[in-house]
Amino acid sequence: MKVLITGATGLIGQEIVRVCHLSKIDVHYLSTSKSKLVSEKNYKGFYWNPSSGEIDIECFKDVEVIIHLVGATVAKRWTKAYKQEILASRIQTTSLLLDTLKHTKHTVRHIVSASAIGIYPDSFQNYYMEDSLEKDTGFLGEVVQKWEKAVQEFETLDIEVSLLRIGLVLSDKGGAFPKIASPIKQGMGAVFGDGKQWQSWIHLHDLARLFMFIVEEELTGIFNAVAPNPVSNEKLTTVIANEMEKKIVLPNVPKFMMKLLLGEMHSLLFSSQRVCSNKILQTGFEFTYDNIAQAVGDLVE
Repeated sequence: MKVLITGATGLIGQEIVRVCHLSKIDVHYLSTSKSKLVSEKNYKGFYWNPSSGEIDIECFKDVEVIIHLVGATVAKRWTKAYKQEILASRIQTTSLLLDTLKHTKHTVRHIVSASAIGIYPDSFQNYYMEDSLEKDTGFLGEVVQKWEKAVQEFETLDIEVSLLRIGLVLSDKGGAFPKIASPIKQGMGAVFGDGKQWQSWIHLHDLARLFMFIVEEELTGIFNAVAPNPVSNEKLTTVIANEMEKKIVLPNVPKFMMKLLLGEMHSLLFSSQRVCSNKILQTGFEFTYDNIAQAVGDLVE
């Protein structure tokens, strides 16, 4: 099998490439940087420029599955211009893939795309499953809904669609975890707000395995890509501190302070989404890291 990956050089993409190669799956990938293009037997890069509509159609040669990960990080101050970049990086890239396939002879039969649990509203009580009708009305909710709608357009080409709504990705190689863990390691860790907000998380190793499980089992539809046991922000902070043999001594960080510092982006730290992973568990997928202490223990030196 051969897959095409967008965002292959990012945190999640690199791990998926590694899992693909372990399974003897060849990888094509798209990059906006010509300096990042390599050509090896099982790993070959192709240039694209979504903002100008440019793409090397050779990237689709013999490809059966597209794994679509690309998207500008949301962990950066949300200026008006950057909000447009967050949205465009997801919609433009998806549309370019779709429009190119419409006019290209190809073998693509399945697209497996990243999405996000930010589609679910902020709630302390609700337990969100994939068929939840409630949607977040803020900026992230808008982004995810437009993103998913764009990906679902692949069905018009008789290409099967899978969407993975990803939670907080835990990795020692990047993403949120080092930023959370660093102040704790220095004795400066603190809980955000009252610490009761739910954090639905997944270990990077399991997320990559989950993408490939969807590909290899040919599963379609929407799946919550989170571990089975969500935790509160206070629990997450405490577990990391315990693993580091540190204590949380600073007072909780008030919401208004982070709003002053981060602007609208502060909602990433305070929004609460308790998300259910039963749907993927019922397909037979097994998490390597299904509880937070086990996952953090793997990441802390």
